[in-house]
Amino acid sequence: METAPLPFRAAVEALRGTRLRPEIEIEPTRPPQRLAPYAYALEAAVLEEDEDLADGRLILLHDPAGHEAWQGSFRLVTLIRAELEPEMATDPLLPDVCWSWLTGALQSRGLPYGEPSGTVTRASSHYFGGLSSRPAASQIEIRASWTPREGLGGVPDTASHLASWCDLLSQVAGLPPAAPGDASVVTLPQRRGPRPR
Repeated sequence: METAPLPFRAAVEALRGTRLRPEIEIEPTRPPQRLAPYAYALEAAVLEEDEDLADGRLILLHDPAGHEAWQGSFRLVTLIRAELEPEMATDPLLPDVCWSWLTGALQSRGLPYGEPSGTVTRASSHYFGGLSSRPAASQIEIRASWTPREGLGGVPDTASHLASWCDLLSQVAGLPPAAPGDASVVTLPQRRGPRPR
């Protein structure tokens, strides 16, 4: 970090100082090495009564020279996973709804961003043989990236982007919105019981 450019160091410090809702446990993790000259990564899990409701990873990338595909020098990349109730997994609108949660989380905090891209994948697992005692499981996975617009000193508001990402993570986990009185948010119902690994 000592040799990293000042805008990247400032962006990382803002991530480290962000306050999150108590259900979210977050910690730094090893970032990918070849996506950009500089990278910082966080892992998070939404826990309620020691149950893992959803987990995810957020990676901050920085290329001081800029990146044509990003249309900027910073990029945020995420992976979020959560277990689903089987009836939710069959909803044909689920991928569109999950993508709208991502863009809505950014827009609700008034964050300028560009070049969003990603996938929403749902998968079902059925267990056989020695694993046949496990119930069938369904999972949603959101992989996405976007360019946070840079502010003063060429530094994006990474603290607010992290907060909006945690809003998305909480929503996918089925938690009620953190802001009281926000009845416009629809969340996935929580899945009870241990998550199969």
